[in-house]
Amino acid sequence: MSDPFVPRVGGILSADIAVPEHERVKRFYSRVLGTGENPLWREDLMNSRGMPIIGLGARSAEYADLPLQWMPHIQVADVAASVEGALDLSGTELMHGKDDDGKSQWAVLLDPNGAGFGIIPVVSEEAFPTTEGVSSRDASAPTGCISWLALTVSDASATRDFYRVVVGWSVQDVEMEDASERYADFNMVGDDGNPAARVCHARGANLGLPSVWMIHLPVGDLAESLRRVREEGGKVIKATLGRDGQCAYAAVQDPVGACLALVAG
Repeated sequence: MSDPFVPRVGGILSADIAVPEHERVKRFYSRVLGTGENPLWREDLMNSRGMPIIGLGARSAEYADLPLQWMPHIQVADVAASVEGALDLSGTELMHGKDDDGKSQWAVLLDPNGAGFGIIPVVSEEAFPTTEGVSSRDASAPTGCISWLALTVSDASATRDFYRVVVGWSVQDVEMEDASERYADFNMVGDDGNPAARVCHARGANLGLPSVWMIHLPVGDLAESLRRVREEGGKVIKATLGRDGQCAYAAVQDPVGACLALVAG
């Protein structure tokens, strides 16, 4: 994945969710993400540079119809055209923000699988969040970000085509194998030519994962983060070992049922 802080069609800068038991869930993420000698995330869930990458809101009447999922904010060329494309392909519009002139500013959608996501215009360089204390850290040092995005569904081909129209992603086939049978998952590529996400078949290594967009968040000490997941009332759904025999990836569920992936930072 290319630098997440570069504006581009198909780029994912941030994600948010509205949850019940807000204080409990905030503690969960604060503890789970804040591991390692130099944590990539702060207690207030800003990343280590003071940038607001993930938003954790309280579930109120205004957000009652939103799914209990982490919803990535995906940059598109034309919000109104993307909403129209989604509706034409059996997607659902949950929220649609417009300015005083009726121009679309953002929207929250469901794809035909029920996976929620937001769409926003391509972010200008000037509109990127200001950072606090960047000079005190090496700008090239690891920091909290959405390092990857993946969606596992039963019909990956149809889902690939949905997002190709709605977001404007192009596609790269990724060769896979399950029980000696070869097939392809799909990298979804932004207009900078770099993969931004993957749409996966619900088989092989991805069998059993929920059909939601799984944001991948890096942490400083993955083993300790997974210990804290369990300690704070969450669950580890699936973990994958790296070549060194250490856990490199884990799909987890927070205390109120929302899912995401943690990866070694």
